[in-house]
Amino acid sequence: MTAVLGTAGASAANREGDADYDIVWPWSRRQRPGTGIVLRVKDEARSLPWVLPPLLRTATEVVLVDNGSTDGTPDVARRVADATGLGGKLTVTEYPFQVSRCGPEHLYTPADSVHSLVWFYSWSFAHLSTTYSVKWDGDMVLTREGEELLRELAWRLPGREAVLYVPRHSLYVESDRVAYLDLGLFNAEPFGYPMSPAYPHVKAFEWELRIHPEGVDHVKLPEGTCLELKYLDSDEFAHWTDVDAFATSLRTRRKRREHRLFTDLVEGRWEEHAASGLHRIEVPAGSGAHVVDHVTEVWLPAAPRPLVDPALRRLTSQDRARGRRQQEPT
Repeated sequence: MTAVLGTAGASAANREGDADYDIVWPWSRRQRPGTGIVLRVKDEARSLPWVLPPLLRTATEVVLVDNGSTDGTPDVARRVADATGLGGKLTVTEYPFQVSRCGPEHLYTPADSVHSLVWFYSWSFAHLSTTYSVKWDGDMVLTREGEELLRELAWRLPGREAVLYVPRHSLYVESDRVAYLDLGLFNAEPFGYPMSPAYPHVKAFEWELRIHPEGVDHVKLPEGTCLELKYLDSDEFAHWTDVDAFATSLRTRRKRREHRLFTDLVEGRWEEHAASGLHRIEVPAGSGAHVVDHVTEVWLPAAPRPLVDPALRRLTSQDRARGRRQQEPT
């Protein structure tokens, strides 16, 4: 099931009639060559010191859309950007509406409502001025290798009909010194797209999707280039209607694994998951590094490859198409 907002013309109006939050399609105005990154965030202040600097060093521009943070996220973003000397690349704006949570709540919300994920994403991306765009989450941290690769792609992808896939490895943070890295599931999702009406956000069952034409190139960052921070002292599933929303669907396998790991780690049960790819990582005695820095700068670069058992790799549509071609008789 998908619902597509009309992308014809210069703009689209929301059903609530709030003209301040209508969407002005970016391709209706002059776009500059380059790659822009959009973060839609809520209460991500403690993650931004790791998340934001690599993106600012990588992209042409970064747009941060705050959706009702109570922890000072916008101010932290500005301070972090200024500390890098790249504050001029950052745009901070606010989206004041309560956005439907993933699952049934999202499904029941019309796509043209300001409360819809589809509208929220479309409005957020409309703030970019670049010809290529990348979705990013406020808890996603690039490793050094990931930053170098994304910086290279940031000038190669504009002008190409290509979709960028980014792998994410969940890092469950227990404290400044201890975290648990999940390498039991390889998940690479499409995060980068050309900015054109051929790549709209649409409404699907549990969340929004961004669709693309058939036959476009698929470019993937390798495993070990991006972490997704999950804090064991927070509610990491508040953006879902409820746990039952991802209890059975084949589309939510990753979310079910995350919930099980998170629950068991909070309750102190991690050993039973060690055989399925969960690694407990503790900063060595004598090191003053935070565990996030230790994982990205020390642990991951030294870890043997492949990080994830190839049998656990989740295929992209490009992989599936390649497999079909290899099986076809010649």
